[in-house]
Amino acid sequence: MKVAFVGLGSIAKRHIKNLCHIFESRNDEIQIDVFRSGNGTSVSSDVSDKVTNTYQVGSDICQCYDAIFITNPTSLHWKTLKEFQQYAKAFFIEKPVFASGNIELDSLHLDYQKIYYVACPLRYTSVIQYIKSNIDLKKVYGIQAISSSYLPDWRPGVDYRNTYSAHKALGGGVAIDLIHEWDYLSYLIGFPLSIQSYIKHVSDLEIDSDDIAVYIADYGNKIVELHLDYIGRKPIRQLQLLSNEDTIVCDLIDSTIHYLKADQKISFKEVRDEYQLRELEYFLGVLEGTYENQNTIEHACQVLRLTEGKL
Repeated sequence: MKVAFVGLGSIAKRHIKNLCHIFESRNDEIQIDVFRSGNGTSVSSDVSDKVTNTYQVGSDICQCYDAIFITNPTSLHWKTLKEFQQYAKAFFIEKPVFASGNIELDSLHLDYQKIYYVACPLRYTSVIQYIKSNIDLKKVYGIQAISSSYLPDWRPGVDYRNTYSAHKALGGGVAIDLIHEWDYLSYLIGFPLSIQSYIKHVSDLEIDSDDIAVYIADYGNKIVELHLDYIGRKPIRQLQLLSNEDTIVCDLIDSTIHYLKADQKISFKEVRDEYQLRELEYFLGVLEGTYENQNTIEHACQVLRLTEGKL
């Protein structure tokens, strides 16, 4: 299999290592090329032995690929897809798919014989999969979800003010950065009938993007409250499910499900690479025709509109 990566940040390196692990376990071969926009084409030592060729973005593309991974900054996804889409049969696009959900997809001239898959890794966590398979969400009447963390702690050794998260023009801001929550909610319960939102910069963080986003969404038979922020000093990533039978606290950091009334706790003891590997296996299954693509560009843009407080 031949794949290419456009962009070589931390998530690209993780995908490269995990892809190599998958193909080694299959006793199969994979060629990985990298296209970079920085000065030079050198690759850091942690993945250099896994990369076959490196190129500058904008250089001539001399071959086609089975899949291209678009893992550069959000603000470049649209341009990159237009530039590269004739050179692969399938695309894995890092979330969020674009910088805005109101994009005119017709102008991309997509070839719908090809696969366009948008990353949504939290769907593949044991916690979300447990909820999907074991909890009757029709009997859940209230959902409270929160993702709270401190932006300067996100990338150790990196000045948060110089990251894309800090700058709206680069696709930053907590509403779009933490799109995972709206993605897994849409996966579990679909899209709301109406939505209200408050999205602002309220803290003393030196950023020009939003650092808090709060939503209330009406699903007819249930209300969803979602809180996202860059300012919480202790990371929290949970959703609480409120039903007549119990209150269920689902913790995506500790990877636990806690039935409060029944005082029953389930622990999955999961690490990040486990669900990231499951997502890559799923994507490869879509390429092989085993699975249907459940996160198309159209679906991802609809989720993106929710982050903007729109339907």
